[in-house]
Amino acid sequence: MSSKRAYTSPLREKAAAQTREAILQAATELFGQRGYGLVTVADIAAAAGVSPKTVFASVGSKREIMDRIIDAGVAASRYKEALRQVLSLSTPREVLAALAAGTRYGNESQFTVHEAIRLALPVHEDGAALWERATRDYRAALREAADHLHTLTPRPRYAAKETADLLWLWFGPHGWRTLVAESGWSWDHAETAIRETAIAAL
Repeated sequence: MSSKRAYTSPLREKAAAQTREAILQAATELFGQRGYGLVTVADIAAAAGVSPKTVFASVGSKREIMDRIIDAGVAASRYKEALRQVLSLSTPREVLAALAAGTRYGNESQFTVHEAIRLALPVHEDGAALWERATRDYRAALREAADHLHTLTPRPRYAAKETADLLWLWFGPHGWRTLVAESGWSWDHAETAIRETAIAAL
């Protein structure tokens, strides 16, 4: 007895993907501007030009939308490519310069995503899980970079874990936001200062 295969329309799949992208883009901008707690699914639907029912069917609840935004932002930051480059370098100065450039790209290109996360933390259903999801790969990459630094000459003056903590202080999202968003520095100026601070300190 033969069974019918479900027909998959490439055009329909493409349209569905474009709808999801429009919803996530609208949600990212709204969360980054107004804050997760003040944005409703109806707001997201209106901004994306779809119905609330379509939002739920395409991407899920508001919490699921935030999770998707984080995952897309992590992928778009190109941290894996940046880490591969860092681990291929053979001097501490080159490593720290590459970290400055790579984390600058991730923070600058994903600034709206970072703002959406920052504003969501105080009101999200599970802020701790949200922060862990948003920073897990970032911190792990900086720990790998710290371990790599400890294989080079000269080695950092701190223990490997302390080096990783310092890399998070300098190259993590807080450091970039403090200089650029809160203090009005240009991204170029911030990159130079963070890079030279790390080189001098380690």
